[in-house]
Amino acid sequence: MNRTEMWRRIDAHPKAWDMIVVGGGATGVGVAIDAAARGYDVLLLEQSDFGKGTSSRSTKLAHGGVRYLEQGNIGLVLEALKERGLLLQNAPHLVRDLAFVVPNYDWWEAPFYGLGLKLYQLLAGKYGFGTSRILTREETLEHLPTLKTEGLRGGAVYYDGQFDDARLLIHMVATAFEQGATLLNYVEVTGLTKDAQGFVDGVSARDVETGDEFRAAATVVVNATGAFSDLLRLKAEPAATPMIVPSQGIHLVFDASFLQGNSAIMVPHTSDGRVLFAIPWHSHTLVGTTDTPIPAATLEPVAMEQEIDFILATAAQYLTKAPTRDDVLSVFAGIRPLVRATGVASTAALSRDHVIHIDRSGLVTICGGKWTTYRHMAEDCVDQAGTLAQLPEQPCVTHHLHIHGFHDAAKQFGSLAVYGSDAYKIRKLIEIDARLSEPLHAALPYVKAEVVWAVRHEMARTVEDILARRTRALFLNARAALEMAPAVADLMASELHWGEDTRTKQLAAFRDVASNYVLHS
Repeated sequence: MNRTEMWRRIDAHPKAWDMIVVGGGATGVGVAIDAAARGYDVLLLEQSDFGKGTSSRSTKLAHGGVRYLEQGNIGLVLEALKERGLLLQNAPHLVRDLAFVVPNYDWWEAPFYGLGLKLYQLLAGKYGFGTSRILTREETLEHLPTLKTEGLRGGAVYYDGQFDDARLLIHMVATAFEQGATLLNYVEVTGLTKDAQGFVDGVSARDVETGDEFRAAATVVVNATGAFSDLLRLKAEPAATPMIVPSQGIHLVFDASFLQGNSAIMVPHTSDGRVLFAIPWHSHTLVGTTDTPIPAATLEPVAMEQEIDFILATAAQYLTKAPTRDDVLSVFAGIRPLVRATGVASTAALSRDHVIHIDRSGLVTICGGKWTTYRHMAEDCVDQAGTLAQLPEQPCVTHHLHIHGFHDAAKQFGSLAVYGSDAYKIRKLIEIDARLSEPLHAALPYVKAEVVWAVRHEMARTVEDILARRTRALFLNARAALEMAPAVADLMASELHWGEDTRTKQLAAFRDVASNYVLHS
């Protein structure tokens, strides 16, 4: 899976594609997998790297959405719980179950949350991850040894899913490719083409790496650009009414000492109306998230000071060791592409249901939803796009389609577990060249072989691609990622035949992005 092969497929494809998908996040790649698996001819184009936007910046939870239960959106919860189960079934190397504890400091909380979490478990049915129950004070502290004890009465435990979002996405790209789709990162869709009747019949695009422009025709074009959906819709219909209300959420990352044990904390009510999670993730502690309305989406959102202060203050209410700015190893921001609703005052109250909108020009836009439900969203979208384009009707087959790298016992691969069956091939690289077993940094588990693998087989094109999304170094420890960057650039230069000028530019670009992830005291 590399760009050379993808361009070869495009050059060898003179006729119109059945479907062009714009956007290489969870939604777009999910659509590409579904459509290609049905036998449709699919081209996917992403302006930056796969998952550069929202899809690499989530809370890393494959979950039903406990808080939607409180909002009374049982339908969304049922759908998400089923999809959570299918995710674990189809990608066991990347998804695992995790115990979540709701600590109780008031007498009424245990029965109140205990009942709700019991309902959550019942709704999961055969897709359940574990039995929820009320915990005594002692049991709560067994789960969470670093929880504040003052006033603690007990807790309630329930089980949900956790995953590595960007790694899952890269494996989904590989899955789409194996199903026959053609996918390119760093290709920006600059416009939409229309037929004599004014119906969208393709795209004009530009290869960001070379500046080359080209056109591609399609029976139907799917807009899966998330927070940027309205920009593409305006290219089809300059008078289109905006659909997206962007909201920003941030996460802070600390070392593992802040959350000892293997359980997560879920705080159902915070002062900004969001649920707060503190989660063990890749041997670190991840805490988030906030909900701050923003005027417009950007590719590299930056955490605001008030968001950082809010998470530090809220975490301090629950952890024995109150985290400070100096303890933050990385801070990252992500944008929720929420769908506009009339009469809703706060973005936290907007539904996470997905919406499929077909403009008069025939552009199909899929937006909203959440990571966990990407497969169901894709099925819905391909059904509707296929009907619109009069493609031969084919059933969806993704319910039981294994994601690339599928491996039941990936834990045996240690730090390479997230690669699933690809771990064998990465080990092979190390057998051939022992130097590739060298760690990239003492603070993180990554080795040089992973860089070579990502360039050769996962379409990594920049130092940022490697350190932010093929490995998760930037999200786990931004300073360590900066220190690893020169070694990564050297390995990439050798693989991609970069000159010194390109290498220097790559490092400067990465330093620029990484500065947003470092918190200064």
